[in-house]
Amino acid sequence: MKKLILICCIGCTYLVHAQEKTFYTDLDGLVSRNQQQLVGLAQAFSEDQMNWRPAERIRSTGEALWHVAAANYFFMMSMGAKIPEDVDLVNMEKITGKANIVDAVEKSFAFLHDQVNMDKDADLNEVIKLSFGDFTRRSLLMLILEHSGEHKGQLIAYARSNGVVPPWSE
Repeated sequence: MKKLILICCIGCTYLVHAQEKTFYTDLDGLVSRNQQQLVGLAQAFSEDQMNWRPAERIRSTGEALWHVAAANYFFMMSMGAKIPEDVDLVNMEKITGKANIVDAVEKSFAFLHDQVNMDKDADLNEVIKLSFGDFTRRSLLMLILEHSGEHKGQLIAYARSNGVVPPWSE
């Protein structure tokens, strides 16, 4: 009986570990989807449309994109990741030009992928304290998806307002 209990305990440990690995695999796949759609949409805008904004004091197309890039770094940094030396979060809002903006978005998602794949042994239930609330590592990783999805929706509206068709819906 003791052996059976021991085997069950070991089996449960492996099952929990496998579920966490599945979470990271699923997360990485969804990050890839958001990345492909955001980058594809960014590339569909013209250089001039990067400066378009629906109203005064609302982010332009380019500003919404670099905001996503900055947030990817911020969220990972809040979980202990070291930001690459060539990334200047303080001055990210000064990035201009379509090619530079798209490059910043792509690099932020590459960093996000690297961190998600490197961090698979981290405790998903660890609490991370941010200025706007306390989150488990798991919920903060999901918030990254939600945040980029929110701005993907914003950029779809910008695209449609400018006669740009999102590439995945052509």
